[in-house]
Amino acid sequence: MTVRICAAQTACAWGRPAETLDAAASAVEAAAAQGARLIAFPEQYPIGWDPFARFRVEELGGATVTALCDLARRNAVAIVAGFRERHDPLPRNTSVAIGPGGEILSTYAKVHLFSPAREHEQFSAGHDLGIFSLEGMTFGLALCYDLRFPDLFSLYAAEGAECIIVPAAWPCRRAEHWEVFVRARALENQYFLAGINTIGTTPVDRYCGRSMVAGPAGEVLARAKEGEELIFADISSASIGEARARIPLHSDRRDDLYKRLRKDM
Repeated sequence: MTVRICAAQTACAWGRPAETLDAAASAVEAAAAQGARLIAFPEQYPIGWDPFARFRVEELGGATVTALCDLARRNAVAIVAGFRERHDPLPRNTSVAIGPGGEILSTYAKVHLFSPAREHEQFSAGHDLGIFSLEGMTFGLALCYDLRFPDLFSLYAAEGAECIIVPAAWPCRRAEHWEVFVRARALENQYFLAGINTIGTTPVDRYCGRSMVAGPAGEVLARAKEGEELIFADISSASIGEARARIPLHSDRRDDLYKRLRKDM
């Protein structure tokens, strides 16, 4: 059995989330018409990524997530999107996975905050994985800068994740890193990884797009350019099993050794 996923590479209407939600609805309808069962959007979409803004900080049951739940329900598809979640002492940068019936499947608050941009002064870090099931497959959630930390992705593999959804706001000046990390995290864990990047220029930065889905052998299954685009990939548990049978990384791991060496450091 395969599951078709869609990376919706779209730009936010800066400071106009209602307009962006209209664009999201069009993207979801178009992706659903092409058989997608899960549609994932960039980081903090539909509000728009701004590491310094405090506007539109909401509860999980606030207007943004409620509108996204309604959108998922109307189209009978799963959606991954983001919002700034109210939290003490600072908001969290949170992704939410919504099921085809409009139910919340999982949330994930960004674990690694990008200190060069002082994100740690604007957001509270998360402390948990975000895992959910859809169409018989297990998915995990991560965000942008998390891609630079392989330990997080190996934890997801240990928990049985088969596809990691990584919304991002990755700037053009580090575009080369983006492709390396998306493919490397998929390859070293032998699962699927979808990186969904934003596009365009905002008061914060310029973003490169190049959203991508990588497979368990590190192969690129779908790649976007730098404009608005929907890309699709058909993923399956069988493909993961085949990759792991060819090169049994997981059974060859030395977790006992890694734990001992870390303890001695």
